[in-house]
Amino acid sequence: MSARQFVISNGALEVRLLTLGATVQEVLLAGLPYSLTLGTGELAAYGRGMEYFGALVGPVANRIAGGSAPLGMKRLQFDRNERGVTTLHSGRTGTHAKLWEAVSAGAHYVTFKLSLPDGEGGFPGNREVLATYSIELPATLRLEVTATTDAETFMNFANHSYWCLDGSGSILGHKLTVPADRYVPVDRTGIPDGQAHPVEGTDFDLRAGHTFTQGGPNFDHNFCLSDQRSQMHHACTLEAPNGVTMVMETTEAGLQVYDGARIDSAPWTGPDGAPYGPYAGVALEAQGWPDAPNRPAFPRINLQAGQKYQQETHWRFSRG
Repeated sequence: MSARQFVISNGALEVRLLTLGATVQEVLLAGLPYSLTLGTGELAAYGRGMEYFGALVGPVANRIAGGSAPLGMKRLQFDRNERGVTTLHSGRTGTHAKLWEAVSAGAHYVTFKLSLPDGEGGFPGNREVLATYSIELPATLRLEVTATTDAETFMNFANHSYWCLDGSGSILGHKLTVPADRYVPVDRTGIPDGQAHPVEGTDFDLRAGHTFTQGGPNFDHNFCLSDQRSQMHHACTLEAPNGVTMVMETTEAGLQVYDGARIDSAPWTGPDGAPYGPYAGVALEAQGWPDAPNRPAFPRINLQAGQKYQQETHWRFSRG
């Protein structure tokens, strides 16, 4: 089965979606000639070099230390797909690499479905996942993810879109505001120390806004929005030099901010024919906190049999 593309639109916003990875391929705001998110028409790129661009990553986004975690009386082993040390975005069989089924579609929405078998990638439970992308006024993209399992498991999905709002091919000059008063420091492998630290007095205090600059601090960190999944709340605001703005809201407890410093999609290209390079976009991933299965102080991402997993994220766009 080959990947299919779906287009949803309401006049103010047009979004192109792929069944491969339940991926956001393009986001087009009325009156602008470029996409606000990084994507490509070369489908092979999504299997090599651009695996996570726009994809719904899971069943557990972010990193798991040592590719292992306890669950009940067992210690689970996962695919160590990052330098042979850590598990990143659930390994090579993660949902970013799957062909989802489009089970319902209309002018303004698409619902994708995916079945994950017990034990795949080391994660227990036969799981059913639904992801619905929809467009609402004013120029808002909405994502709702629900899932069930027949055995206790870990569940922590995240959309992994990269954003560049001015069509320049670089986030330099973009201003990012994140209302978090804590963040999670990490070691050189991206694994947290198990504690949330105050942002006050650090480079990670983005509450008043941070403008990306050449040589500025690098980010691949979780910002702590809350201590558990909750009602919709402000996750971040991204503003481009030309006045285009994205406001992101979510139910999730964390926001992973990755500045794209290590992006290298060559030889793959974006819509303008040029390959994406470092700082081509910033990934803003609403999710639970990283390595939660190994960090007792972090919000739990356990999903019990019979329970329903549910998360929601909104992106609202406007022009200056």
